[in-house]
Amino acid sequence: MDRLNAGAIALPGIEVRVLERCTSTNALLLDAALGGVLLAAEEQTAGRGRRGRRWHAAPGSGVTFSLAHTVHRPLRELAGLALVAGVGVARALRGLGLARVALKWPNDLVIDGGKLGGILVETRAKARGALAVIGVGINCRHDPLLEGRLRRAVASLDRYIDVDRNLVIACTAASLLEAIATFEAHGLEPLRGEWEAMDAHAGERLRVRLADGRILTGVARGLEPDGALRLQTPSGLRTVRSARVLSARPA
Repeated sequence: MDRLNAGAIALPGIEVRVLERCTSTNALLLDAALGGVLLAAEEQTAGRGRRGRRWHAAPGSGVTFSLAHTVHRPLRELAGLALVAGVGVARALRGLGLARVALKWPNDLVIDGGKLGGILVETRAKARGALAVIGVGINCRHDPLLEGRLRRAVASLDRYIDVDRNLVIACTAASLLEAIATFEAHGLEPLRGEWEAMDAHAGERLRVRLADGRILTGVARGLEPDGALRLQTPSGLRTVRSARVLSARPA
């Protein structure tokens, strides 16, 4: 098994740290309240996904890291950071040879119908700007037990490319920083079209569970300027800002 190595993940202006084992890289960086740090771990015992769900990964089977960065945009715009991060990560993976990697609103990476990874963005207000901690988890090696545990299709990098986990982290983090720089300079708009071009479910009929538990069905029609999902329903165009996509099928 290749080992994570801070020296092999070197990034200009970023302090790279590697831990053998920790609770959650996102939680540690949020507690430290420092920007300009990348923290990777071989194993996270309390890795977090969106809405409090667990991130499952056997030691050495994937890459899990968090990048802490101070962002200078209005707080109302920070909800779009998960989409910004998705564009950055997908760009990097396509550059490494995964031409078909796509994005599932709001924070999943998918390929050929299987979940390849996920993104968790957490923010804290600061005196100037906000600390954004972007957690990334990507399946690198096939784990036959994971699909059974999650009861869904799971994808892994090793089915498509030769995997060097240090290179994956270095390329992904560099691309993340580039996407964040665009967001800081111009907001979400320059990246919105790119996200839509990589939308795994564009034009498909989606079934989503809203934050209050209600189920909504409609055809995916891209993103609102703030990153919310547009759904064409029988009663008209609906805007969804907090939900989980349960299923998708051709419209």
